Order: sequence, then C-alpha cells, then structure tokens
Amino acid sequence: MSFGNYYQICCRHHGRNVRINDRYGRSHVGRITRVTRSHVYIQPMRRRGGYGYGFYGGYGGFGYGPVYGVALGAITGLVLASLFFW
Repeated sequence: MSFGNYYQICCRHHGRNVRINDRYGRSHVGRITRVTRSHVYIQPMRRRGGYGYGFYGGYGGFGYGPVYGVALGAITGLVLASLFFW
C-alpha cells in the first residue's frame, strides 16, 4: 500500500483504537490522536494493574500512555484494534 493510502486510512480512523505494524517488525497498539502528512500519532494502550472488582479498589482494564509518532513511510499494516480485543 502506498504512503498516501496510509494517510487516508489514518485520517478515516482518527480517534479509534488501531494496531499498526511497521517495517522494523514492531507492533503499535493504541488510539490515533493526530495525523500529519509524515506521521501518525498514537496514544498506546496499556494494561492496568488490579484484579477486578473489590481487590484494593482496582477495576483492572486498559489505560493509555504518552502519545508518540510513527512515520507513515514505515507503516506496513494497519488494522482496527477492536478486532483483536473482542
């Protein structure tokens, strides 16, 4: 897929959770927060601690970490993350 196609896909899925694979073999899972012509910025999903209801007041679940950019030219695949979590 070309560079321009990934830009259009990222713009279309802005604000949604995605899994992005890059040409270096890394996988980035998180919410798209910003898209520029050269980078897509995602806020990674992280598993929170806790054991569910009642244990030390924790509910478990997912949280988000700091935002970072992935170069659009390095992307080799992009999938909606909801397909992996449900």
